[in-house]
Amino acid sequence: MPQIMKIEEAIKKYVKDGSSIMIGGFLGCNTPYKAIDQIVKQGSKELTIISTVNSFTHQDMGKLFDAGLVRKFIGSHIGTNAVVVNQYRTGKLQVEYYPQGTLIEKIRCAGAGLGGVLTPTGIGTLLEEGKEKIEVNSKEYLLETPLSADVAIIKGFKADKKGNIVYKGTANANPIMATAGKITIAEVDEIVEVGELEANEIGTPGIFVNAICLGYERDEFIQKSREMYKAVGIFK
Repeated sequence: MPQIMKIEEAIKKYVKDGSSIMIGGFLGCNTPYKAIDQIVKQGSKELTIISTVNSFTHQDMGKLFDAGLVRKFIGSHIGTNAVVVNQYRTGKLQVEYYPQGTLIEKIRCAGAGLGGVLTPTGIGTLLEEGKEKIEVNSKEYLLETPLSADVAIIKGFKADKKGNIVYKGTANANPIMATAGKITIAEVDEIVEVGELEANEIGTPGIFVNAICLGYERDEFIQKSREMYKAVGIFK
């Protein structure tokens, strides 16, 4: 059974110096804002952050890089964050790139207990360096191995007290990352009683969740998102 915890308690218990952390969401969309803010406040260092893309400069996940807490980023894109690009160019940050589909499949493999995935993406490019090639039906593929993390921090809409998660809108990588963390922290808008969620609504079964935490209230979460998009010039 997962524990219902304050976000401060969950981050203190599970996030340590040197932790590898998967963070769900996509450029602020269904990103666990409160957990990120708490990691910054706690000041855990030498982190490896795994996310589909990096954030906008000084926004959401970018706060971790502003504070100098990240040693390595694993993802598909950093170009929306000038701080991260500069840290990478000056050797302060390691970056490991994967095509986004490949990254998601590596995470899915870790969650499903598979040994890897075969993909033609990257054949004939720098991405094939150091990787095993396997031929199937006269076609070459790269073997991409599973990618897991010490902690996965996901953002859901609702959770019941057994940790079953419902998502609202685009779930992004959250459901896949929930399966691939050794520990999964679910930041949600609301916690309800068991039986209140419709079975066909559930995107992540509670068996994958270790801690359920309330994030910012929904209105505050939406306002933070609006402020972020205004700051980067997407909204006026």
